Amino acid sequence: MTATGTAVAEIEVACDPATAFTVFTADIGTWWKRGTHYWNDPERGRSMRFEPQVGGRFIEVYDDGEGYELGRVQVWEPGERLVFGWRTADWAPGVSTSVEVRFTPVAGGTRVTIEHSGWEQFGAGGAGSAEGYGKGWAELLGWYAEQAR
Repeated sequence: MTATGTAVAEIEVACDPATAFTVFTADIGTWWKRGTHYWNDPERGRSMRFEPQVGGRFIEVYDDGEGYELGRVQVWEPGERLVFGWRTADWAPGVSTSVEVRFTPVAGGTRVTIEHSGWEQFGAGGAGSAEGYGKGWAELLGWYAEQAR
């Protein structure tokens, strides 16, 4: 976590940035484990999905075909960068944070870095939320890395 309360997590995967981006976005429904506390409705949640374009939805898909929109894609640059809004069902209406995912080539693969910002709007509790989300993103990136192999 940075001094500004931004949640940060990163991992290196042994594939090129274009593949790393595809695994993160197109395969998110495979690596984002079902039934975990990373779901708004873990009982009904079946998959996660990005609509692959700026303005596309990031959706938690439910068993009945409906879903919860976590946010909208703000930047879609395959192999380089993804930015999307983030909110949970228990937040006040209109409250949203921002998640930026960067795909940087490194020797032997790609460094995937997540920076989740916007926690200052939560006041004094924002720094603690950022810290918790940083740990959560680190766990999720571990699952992602398993899929990226």
